[in-house]
Amino acid sequence: MSMLPPTAVFRFPWEVNSIKEGESVRTFGRLVCYQPDESKATLTAQHASKEHRVFVQTQFVEPFNPIIGAQYLVLGETEMYEGVGVMVRARVLNCVDGVNTALLQKAIAEQRSFFAERESKQGEVAQPQDVT
Repeated sequence: MSMLPPTAVFRFPWEVNSIKEGESVRTFGRLVCYQPDESKATLTAQHASKEHRVFVQTQFVEPFNPIIGAQYLVLGETEMYEGVGVMVRARVLNCVDGVNTALLQKAIAEQRSFFAERESKQGEVAQPQDVT
């Protein structure tokens, strides 16, 4: 019997560096660098006035035809690498060029809000009420 990895939560690129090692994650960014000899890619995303980088290990998704400058969505697990920090070991790396990133960010925020609301409602139901 094999165990499936836990469900990957959508994280903004600027949140990836704060994720624990081994956690499943989904994130996005513009491909700015691909090093096929090292099986590494770099995605970037702009937030406020800062550019954030997500480093991706591409060994499990190769061969793939990288399009520098295109938007990509990555699904994988986080790993710690010396000198780099957090890197996502990609299980899926899809080109989603043309996606409206502002709408994607809004959808992620709405999904988080929905899950938080659902979780709080489940917590209320699980709590037995005092009847006196």
